[in-house]
Formats: sequence, structure tokens, C-alpha cells
Amino acid sequence: MKPRKELKEIWRQDPDNWKFGLFYFNRQDKRILPPKRNKYLGWTINFANPKSYIAFILLVITIIGIKYLKR
Repeated sequence: MKPRKELKEIWRQDPDNWKFGLFYFNRQDKRILPPKRNKYLGWTINFANPKSYIAFILLVITIIGIKYLKR
């Protein structure tokens, strides 16, 4: 069963799901990139989802690759 939009919003606003106020960590939330606390500032990584680490590593590799390809 997919969580409702209201439940996702409750998860995002819950301070217990934010480690040190910066890192989103919610095992119930299966999203890889949920919105940040201020959803108008973009997305963050859900560090409780193992797939998020893969997405993060791919993003870093892409950024490094673009940097070295522009030389």
C-alpha cells in the first residue's frame, strides 16, 4: 500500500526523522529523494533507504566526471 500524500507530509515535518536537523532518515518512507524540510529548496536523500546511497554515489561520480570532461 502506497502512503498518502498527507502521511508523507507528516513524515517530512517530523523532527525525529531529521538527524542533526540536516539528514533525513525514515525507514518507513521508501522515497529515495524526498523534499527538504522547506520543500521549496529542493530535495534531500533519505539515508534510511539503501537505494539512496547508490543514487548519491552516482550523482557524485557524474559531477566529478563532468568536471574532468570540461578540462
